[in-house]
Amino acid sequence: MIISNLIQRIHEKWFNVQKKTTEGVQSAKDAVFRGGLIIICAILIIWISIFLYTAFYYAYMPNMTYVRPVHLQFESCDQEKGVCSYPSGYVQLTKKQQLLMVGQPYRVNLQLEMPESPANKELGMFMVCAQLRSRDGVLVEHACRSAMLHYRSSLLHMLTTFTFSPMMIFGTTEEKQNIVLELFGSFEEDQSHPVTIIYVEIQSRHIEFYSASIMINAHLSGLRYLMFHWPLLSAIVGISTNLFFIVLICILSYIHFASEEENFDETFSYEKGEVNEEKNKTLSDDSNSDVPSVEHISLQEEMSEGESSLHVTDPILGKSSFIEDITDKVQIN
Repeated sequence: MIISNLIQRIHEKWFNVQKKTTEGVQSAKDAVFRGGLIIICAILIIWISIFLYTAFYYAYMPNMTYVRPVHLQFESCDQEKGVCSYPSGYVQLTKKQQLLMVGQPYRVNLQLEMPESPANKELGMFMVCAQLRSRDGVLVEHACRSAMLHYRSSLLHMLTTFTFSPMMIFGTTEEKQNIVLELFGSFEEDQSHPVTIIYVEIQSRHIEFYSASIMINAHLSGLRYLMFHWPLLSAIVGISTNLFFIVLICILSYIHFASEEENFDETFSYEKGEVNEEKNKTLSDDSNSDVPSVEHISLQEEMSEGESSLHVTDPILGKSSFIEDITDKVQIN
């Protein structure tokens, strides 16, 4: 008896230990699963925030600089040496329908690389005109600007030449100036006639230059200025904002669906309870209709007793009773 009790206790303890171990392993699995799910959701939300900010950055921010070379052409003189027409040229910005962003101000500059030659020094001031045209040739904007070489005295020119003479000998430095001329200070693209062609004309036949190029720079302001000049801070703020709103939407969605599920469970349990009550009520009505009432039972008992009393014989004489005799006579008559 003692041994069986001891074995039973050991078995119960072993069963409890096994049950607790199973519950602990299951709870650990659930915790690992929930933790992994939370980590995966957090990583996914962070990547979505980064993707949204990156997509917004490339959609909202314009390209800062466009550079196109200008191949100026002129007509040569037949009778004498030199240029007989103004140097001019067309610049195709893009082969697509549109290059610049609508609503964004741009600065359009012409960069001339001119030697410090006696002809350019004697030239003095000259005019540069530019036209902005659409693909179908519509004139969108027109402007003319004046320019000249920067003045340097003979003494300054001599000192500069003496200082940079070793580099000039090896060809790393030249006696030239880069003239940057602003043609359009704040040009905004027209959606109906996007600019794809720029026409440039230098109104001087005696100018000398090495090369010319058109530079289009975006003039940023407001949020675009902050996003371009402080990209790291803007990225942190933008990603954090996206992360906040995504987490808020997820929390509100979870609360909404959880409340809907609770309401559905409550409605289902309430309807189930009503159905059970109706079933119980119908069963009770059926049982009440099948079971006879107390008055009906007592009436049946009285009638059965009366009938039995009619047929009861006299226990002493062994003859029929007086009531039976009367009934027999009535039947004979």
